[in-house]
Amino acid sequence: MVSFHAGYVNGVRLRCDARIVFMADNYQPIENYGVIGNLQTVALVAIDGSIDFMCFPYFDSPTVFGALLDHERGGRFSISASLQNSRPKQMYISNSNILITRFLSPDGVAELVDFMPISLESTSDKSEPVHQLIRRVQCVRGEVKFKLSLDPRLDYGRAPQSIKRVSDHQVLFLANSGPLRMLRFRSHCPVRVDDNKVTAEFVLRSGETALFSLDSDPEVPDEIDANLANTIFDNTLKFWQGWVSKSTYRGRWREVVDRSALVLKLLTSQKYGSIIAAPTFGLPESIGGGRNWDYRYTWIRDASFTLYALSRLGFHAESKAFMRWLEERCRSLKQDEPLQIMYAADGNPNLPETVLSHWEGYRKSSPVRIGNGAANHLQLDIYGELLDSIYLYNKYGEAVSNDLWSHLVRLLNWVCKNWDQPDEGIWEVRGGKKELLYSRLMCWVAIDRGLRLADKRSFPAPVSDWKNVRDTIYNQIYHEFWNSDLHSFVQSRSGNTLDAAALLAPLVRFISPTDPRWLSTLKAIETNLVDDSLVYRYRGDDGIEGSEGTFCMCSFWYIECLARAGEVPRARFLFEKMLGYANHLGLFAEELGPSGEHLGNFPQAFTHLALISAAYELNRQLGEGK
Repeated sequence: MVSFHAGYVNGVRLRCDARIVFMADNYQPIENYGVIGNLQTVALVAIDGSIDFMCFPYFDSPTVFGALLDHERGGRFSISASLQNSRPKQMYISNSNILITRFLSPDGVAELVDFMPISLESTSDKSEPVHQLIRRVQCVRGEVKFKLSLDPRLDYGRAPQSIKRVSDHQVLFLANSGPLRMLRFRSHCPVRVDDNKVTAEFVLRSGETALFSLDSDPEVPDEIDANLANTIFDNTLKFWQGWVSKSTYRGRWREVVDRSALVLKLLTSQKYGSIIAAPTFGLPESIGGGRNWDYRYTWIRDASFTLYALSRLGFHAESKAFMRWLEERCRSLKQDEPLQIMYAADGNPNLPETVLSHWEGYRKSSPVRIGNGAANHLQLDIYGELLDSIYLYNKYGEAVSNDLWSHLVRLLNWVCKNWDQPDEGIWEVRGGKKELLYSRLMCWVAIDRGLRLADKRSFPAPVSDWKNVRDTIYNQIYHEFWNSDLHSFVQSRSGNTLDAAALLAPLVRFISPTDPRWLSTLKAIETNLVDDSLVYRYRGDDGIEGSEGTFCMCSFWYIECLARAGEVPRARFLFEKMLGYANHLGLFAEELGPSGEHLGNFPQAFTHLALISAAYELNRQLGEGK
């Protein structure tokens, strides 16, 4: 049985932070949120206890709560404590993705616990996991009055819906269109149905609790049983703490690294083995701007980087599951057809980009897009990230199968024929294709890792042809992507634009981190793209209106490059400064604005995987082993 106390749960210390900001326009800052999930979807919980974003039942399902993107029409699930001079705080139970929101006042203390149960047995298409959100409130001290407001808007708020009151404690939300036709709410407290939403007010005294559940599963019992809820809580806590305890990382910043690993795990699909880039869509790269994209999909690049980070920490099961997913994608390819750069979590390649015109967008940042038009881009770099992660999986995880190798040979032969094409590149610019340094660099990585893998496993491969192409790419990068005036490698062939993607060159062992050409490139990037510890991706026209903030992943890449170049004290100083930009729970969005505000989709896998890599390298340089 679980008991909840201020400061500790089951003897485990809770992390908390009082930093909180509210906006005058009713939108919470992106950094005011925590995340919970069940390896099927994720919900964003604001520091005031309101769930303002949740796609349900899967990552890329339509939202049932979308107030983060339209506070009037998006829908939310709010539970608040009516305490004078209340100070909310938020924390995770240590080493878990179970979130506690605490309300503190001289008149009383209350806690709200949010989590989604994890299906402990492996799932398949024939064995559907439970999709459920559980919210538990407790009065810790005094007597506290609570207010509840449940206002889901199914299918991004597009579906006409009705409410069916089953009893004083159970309500059904019904829609006549969209993929989700029924959402069931169950409550320990009597509820009212007013103006198509559910409300309740209730009082708890010290030690008393109340439970609330939201699900779409008819197999879940009608009644909320407190003992069953405690068992589910225990199992969920055991899952998260058991998973992260398998990390082999024992160095500095372990708590930060573990939190980032837990974020990456939240973004993995237990059902399919795929990994999404971020659980949100439409969050802007600049307030009021139009750079608002949908990241709820599996990018080959982002997933490969994620596997690389998790493998460094000793997590290999995620790579094994992803390899199964990847083989399915390869089997569906036609002769000489390349991989698509991204897919839905279930492998669907069709991701048409549309606009939710009825939503105003986060702080009026429109348009709000779902789907992603970049799915049809040509991005040659994806093969480098993919082959690098597979090479490491074969080295540290399990041996690559013959079937997977045959698919890889086909992909590598395609790369050898197409590596010198112009493409949209890692940053998915929409200003036309270019001959890009990073794409060439990662094609070199793809072929290099393929050659290493063939040699290590004695796999059959056209080794001579691959070596010739690898060396051709190498020479082209050195002769045609080097700007002698800038003393730097540049973004495009014979160009003069700097690109932070070049920071990967020493990290993928294309060039020594102390090579004179690299050190001068690093200096040029510092001069043109670095602002204190923060790094811009590039500067210049990319075919998209508006500006953007600094890119957190690039900031961590820059720090790792400094460490590898021998500037360890400086790298450590900047790393710890970057950690100060995390929110109160240690979470990062994609970008940072001019005042350190979080921008872009949240939390972002890119940022957290780069954080892990930088911490790992810094820790190694400091002589701390793992």
